[in-house]
Amino acid sequence: MNDRVNAETKIARLRYAGNEAFVAESQSGHAMVTSFGQRSTATSPMELLLVALGGCTGADVVSILEKKRQRVTGYEIEVRAVRRAEHPRIYTRIEVVHRVRGHSIDRKAVQHAIELSETKYCSVSAMLGASAQLSMSYEVSDEE
Repeated sequence: MNDRVNAETKIARLRYAGNEAFVAESQSGHAMVTSFGQRSTATSPMELLLVALGGCTGADVVSILEKKRQRVTGYEIEVRAVRRAEHPRIYTRIEVVHRVRGHSIDRKAVQHAIELSETKYCSVSAMLGASAQLSMSYEVSDEE
């Protein structure tokens, strides 16, 4: 990798903290602990990928639904993944389930928001979709 840093270059720094754990700090200054092995004491790097996918697509969907003036009162995302048995144990299938709750939510608006996230906006989805079969579905429930 080139030593020059530009606006598109992102840097993360990790420091080994012992007991199979690292303290990670993102370029934006946020810190977290990640852990590996049998004595896992924090979220593993592979689990963080699923969290990143949910956060990325969720941010897109919320933003798009707000622009479509949908009155969302609750939103949950469940990310399920299957890893292969042999090393490297990459994810082979990932399913993202979006559960949107609100007042008179337009199902087509939800479907469109998810499609835009998956095909255009979510960088994490694009990265993981290059090596795993990725599928997204949704459920919409009305609040009285």
